[in-house]
Amino acid sequence: MSYTVFALKWRPKNFNEVIGQNHIVNTLKSALQKNRLAHAYLFAGPRGVGKTSTARILSKALNCKEGPTVEPCGKCGSCLDISSSRSLDVIEIDGASNTSVDDVRTLRENVKFSPTTGKFKIYIIDEVHMLSTAAFNALLKTLEEPPEFVKFIFATTHAEKIPSTVLSRCQRMDFRRISVMEIIAQLERIVAAEKLNVEKEVLFAIAKSSDGAMRDAESILDQLVSFSKEKVSLQDVISVLGLVEQEALFEITDKIIQKDALAALKLLNDLIDEGKDLGVFLSNLIEHFRNLMIAKVTKADVKLIDLPLEICERLLKQSEAFALDEIFSVFNIMVNTQEMSKRLDSLR
Repeated sequence: MSYTVFALKWRPKNFNEVIGQNHIVNTLKSALQKNRLAHAYLFAGPRGVGKTSTARILSKALNCKEGPTVEPCGKCGSCLDISSSRSLDVIEIDGASNTSVDDVRTLRENVKFSPTTGKFKIYIIDEVHMLSTAAFNALLKTLEEPPEFVKFIFATTHAEKIPSTVLSRCQRMDFRRISVMEIIAQLERIVAAEKLNVEKEVLFAIAKSSDGAMRDAESILDQLVSFSKEKVSLQDVISVLGLVEQEALFEITDKIIQKDALAALKLLNDLIDEGKDLGVFLSNLIEHFRNLMIAKVTKADVKLIDLPLEICERLLKQSEAFALDEIFSVFNIMVNTQEMSKRLDSLR
């Protein structure tokens, strides 16, 4: 049997499995229960946060033999066909490769035909912002007054590129980046279910590097499991992803507190020798001082810092060595350094 990567194996199959998007899930469930579904939805947000997965779940909720329902059975022919992307009534279109007006004209012609087996004919257009202006214009009339059995679900990472004429005809739902703690919790479930031997610090490092994208986090974990022999260690993460350890951020901050410039430079030199990207290190250090600032003001509120409790406690302790204006000063110096570095890179 062929191997299934974690990002596909652990893709949410129902509304309850969608991570970090409760505001979206609750709205869709309410609409299903009250039978007040819009004819067109726009799912906007960063990559890897569940837009296409939620579109498929909504499709199953509409076309399940028990549907429309907030809990699709996942076992009927319609649910199984949608899950395996072979349903004739749920048409998934890649907006990046179907950008022309001719593609939309074909869609407009096919919209007229009734669904084959399900109750609705559903068009999921991913990266819809890639459609041309002419294609959007050709879609407008159909989008405004589609047949009663047709639903449109658009997904995009760049909602600002979609014409206002299209936006006004859709019910927009904004997906958010998934928090570090929510990603860690999901990775812990995967590790337990897959019986993997992974250090706790590894999951935190993966969650931080994924930038709020669950799909990225699952792909990184998959890569690390393939890379490692028996136990996935923090050193494996650092080797594969070139990450800067959290400990290094605390250490260089201690050198700043001690005003020990020589020790700070030696630490930077060690990072360079290890092949670390100083641009990434600077970004991480800026975020570290941002967290110190919040810890100083809020006494390390975990909800605002979005880091494990033990790290929040270390941040609070380290912030006590600074006055608030000193943290601001260091933060501004590093941000200005980052901007200068970007300008110099652009001149090369």
